[in-house]
Amino acid sequence: MAELKEDLNVRLLSAGLDPAAVVRVIRAGLAEDLADGPDVTTAATIPQGAVGLADVVTRRAGVIAGLYVAEAAFYLAGADSPQITCKHTVADGERVTPGTVLMTVEGPLDVILTAERTALNILCHLSGIATLTRRWADAVAGTKARVRDTRKTMPGLRALEKYAVRCGGGVNHRMSLSDAALIKDNHLAAAGSVTAALDAVGRLAPGLAVEVECDTIQQVEEAVSAGAGLILLDNFSVAETAEAVRVNAGRALLEASGGLRLETAAEVAATGVDFLAVGALTHSAPALDIGLDLVRGG
Repeated sequence: MAELKEDLNVRLLSAGLDPAAVVRVIRAGLAEDLADGPDVTTAATIPQGAVGLADVVTRRAGVIAGLYVAEAAFYLAGADSPQITCKHTVADGERVTPGTVLMTVEGPLDVILTAERTALNILCHLSGIATLTRRWADAVAGTKARVRDTRKTMPGLRALEKYAVRCGGGVNHRMSLSDAALIKDNHLAAAGSVTAALDAVGRLAPGLAVEVECDTIQQVEEAVSAGAGLILLDNFSVAETAEAVRVNAGRALLEASGGLRLETAAEVAATGVDFLAVGALTHSAPALDIGLDLVRGG
């Protein structure tokens, strides 16, 4: 299969994405479709050498994410074909209405139709995440709280899914288990206490960002006293969250997590927490309906 054009590599890098990782994801998708041979339907219905033009169009309103990743699918599917060209009419992060043309793809029709599903799968998925994230970000607008994702991502898609969160106005939590520490209930049980767990992480990885999960106000008090810089409030009620904010008195950053609902996001954010951690952004976002319409070809 072909490699990506240099300008597409640059655009992916500017979006904070690793082009090599994008290539791996797209190649995996194309390989699933072409595992047992070429696209039979396209080979049977599209004249050899036919060139055409197709629009990538939204069917529903939402926020777009992943246009350059979708573009990569068309390029990688066209290894032995004349060059595919993709012209974007919107940018990632933009809100769109039904019927909006996102991108126009021109080139060999067999390449366009063979890559169609791989390109749309990733574009619909990432745009769904961006759309849901934007709803949460809008819900907490006017407060200091920011909506943050988790590691509840699909294997191989974490970087892309977290990119989609950024497109929707959210911020990212850690990308892996090594770039920050998160002391959870099982770690606390093993270490014996909040203070002991914080000390243990500090000895092993001095200077690393550390967050500690607290189930009670008493644990919050202990975490603050032990010098925690970031505290996760696990399944706190709104009243308990407000009390944790009072006890903390601005000494650590606070993150509400567990049992959060879009309908009550504004109320939680109004307590004064710094983050709302929402795993649903990546593990439960419905895909945004996007299609590809052939405009000219044959």
